[in-house]
Amino acid sequence: MTDPVTPNSGAGASGPGGAGAASRESGATPRESGAASAGSALDSGSNRQRNRNRLVLVLIAAFFFVPMLIAGIMRFTDQHPAVTRQHGELLDPKPDLRALQLRGADGAPYAWNPQARVWRILVAPQPGCARLCVRLSRQLDTVWQLFGKDADHVEVLWLGEPPAGAARPASLRVLERSPELLARLPRVDDPAGLPVYVIDPNGFVILRYPPGFDPGGLRADLAKLLKLM
Repeated sequence: MTDPVTPNSGAGASGPGGAGAASRESGATPRESGAASAGSALDSGSNRQRNRNRLVLVLIAAFFFVPMLIAGIMRFTDQHPAVTRQHGELLDPKPDLRALQLRGADGAPYAWNPQARVWRILVAPQPGCARLCVRLSRQLDTVWQLFGKDADHVEVLWLGEPPAGAARPASLRVLERSPELLARLPRVDDPAGLPVYVIDPNGFVILRYPPGFDPGGLRADLAKLLKLM
């Protein structure tokens, strides 16, 4: 049972000078109290964003690892189901690109903007890539178009100018080549050819697809990831 509020206690809180008296008793001026409240709100917003980033990474890991764990248990018990897993290589650790200052081909800054919940397909070809890059660009264009209503949540990032004849879908974002970015991409200089990467909305590289990968596998993985958001 809660104690009833008496008229005297209510008057003390809401009457003239009540707020000032409370501030004087606490030793803080109204301006200082307001500043403290604003700082607390900023800290709270920052904590919420950090928690959201962690949650996305946990969901990604769970999305790929839990089916594998269940399949492993069932195989161990001699039930032999088909193993469910991602088509791309799940990177661990996941390279963090958030602090990089990326720029578009026009020199404008490129921001990750996590609130937009956009997934990125990253292509980082070597200079002089021609026929292979044209073929890959058309495959990625097809993958993007097949997302239908979810296509607005997928972008294709291309480092350097695409070659003549390359597909240029509405999702394409041409970025300046960045040595810092290239240094963080696992095995980007693959002698077998051109790998492709998937970046989550926060700026973490989570998947790598080797040269000659099946575009259908990339689409299937991204379709699953889009459902998480």
